[in-house]
Amino acid sequence: MAERSSRRSLHSAGVLLYRSGPPLEVLLVKPGGPYWRRKQTGAWMIPKGMIEPGESALEAALREFCEETGMTISGMPRPLCTVRQAGGKLVEAFTVEGDFDPARLTSIEFEMEWPPRSGRRERFPEVIEARWFTLEEARECMLKSQLPIIDALDVSSPS
Repeated sequence: MAERSSRRSLHSAGVLLYRSGPPLEVLLVKPGGPYWRRKQTGAWMIPKGMIEPGESALEAALREFCEETGMTISGMPRPLCTVRQAGGKLVEAFTVEGDFDPARLTSIEFEMEWPPRSGRRERFPEVIEARWFTLEEARECMLKSQLPIIDALDVSSPS
């Protein structure tokens, strides 16, 4: 059972929100916590998270988007692609057109030991910033292993 649980923790789902523009733009988020604090290039990603037991990938993607941004998606996301991140985690990506004001970002928090081996626990927001990017900007700033998500949207979006 532990093997099944650990495999499940390596499977996430998320939503790439876009607006048609022109230009076409995508909403990316920057994770919170001390590891991402000073990073910009390679730190931006889609809002995503672990698929919980009994939850479909789409249900997880919608829940995680809401938890990380504070926004409930009104449209019906469509499957976009699945990517394997550098650490081995599979991310099932969905996409939907919509709008979001990054100034209204509201993220849930997580707790971790910080500094490491200090015995102290600190709370951090899961997401500290959301921003709209053109596809070119997204390719420059996004976590490299999630770049195929942008490529899949670019291929599937109307010209």
